Amino acid sequence: MTDKSLYERLGGYDGITAFVNNLLPRLQSDSQLGRFWQNRGDDGIAREKQLLIDYLCSNAGGPVYYTGRDMKLSHKGMKISQSDWELFFEHAAATMEDLQVPQQECNDVVAFVSGLKNDIVEA
Repeated sequence: MTDKSLYERLGGYDGITAFVNNLLPRLQSDSQLGRFWQNRGDDGIAREKQLLIDYLCSNAGGPVYYTGRDMKLSHKGMKISQSDWELFFEHAAATMEDLQVPQQECNDVVAFVSGLKNDIVEA
């Protein structure tokens, strides 16, 4: 077992940023999930992207302070379904595979994100 945080094992800020930079375009261009970014300005999308990076860094044990809202409030009213949730994980898995994230770190990320389901999935 390692003493390194998940943040460190994922490559720190740069590694998590690479993950987000790979994942978000996949989600935005998906025929089902893309609806969440429709009619959003570039500035809003950029802010959301930075908040996601900060959230992941902070929750993975990094020295980053997350200033956004909690996940329940952030996703309230978005009508995220079980199908959306599963599709998100498919894209996240493809991103981790593309970035050659080691299996243990993939498992740790999936475990963490899975714990957020009740705060995100509404329908």
